[in-house]
Amino acid sequence: QVQLVESGGGLVQAGGSLRLSCAASGSIFSGNVMGWYRQAPGKQRELVADITSGGRNYADSVKGRFTISRDNAKNTVYLQMNSLKPEDTAVYHCNLKWGFDVYWGQGTQVTVSS
Repeated sequence: QVQLVESGGGLVQAGGSLRLSCAASGSIFSGNVMGWYRQAPGKQRELVADITSGGRNYADSVKGRFTISRDNAKNTVYLQMNSLKPEDTAVYHCNLKWGFDVYWGQGTQVTVSS
């Protein structure tokens, strides 16, 4: 089993920045994919960014503003969010995939005021 714990959400004005962290614990194997998804009220959950040893992948809506990184020694993934917009308001969920196994964190609220 894998546990994911997110932190770093909050309220910020448009144009501001936040940094999300997600610490993974449990049975973690190399080669996994870690990432961030978000879900706004009334909308489907969508991929924000993910990262593997092979590279990073971003949603078009966040390219150039968000940066995903990971510290494998700490089993932690980060999401640096700059130039935040009101439309970035959502619950952000950490995600870890390894083979057919998928794990989710509880989520952290990000609210961007205009």
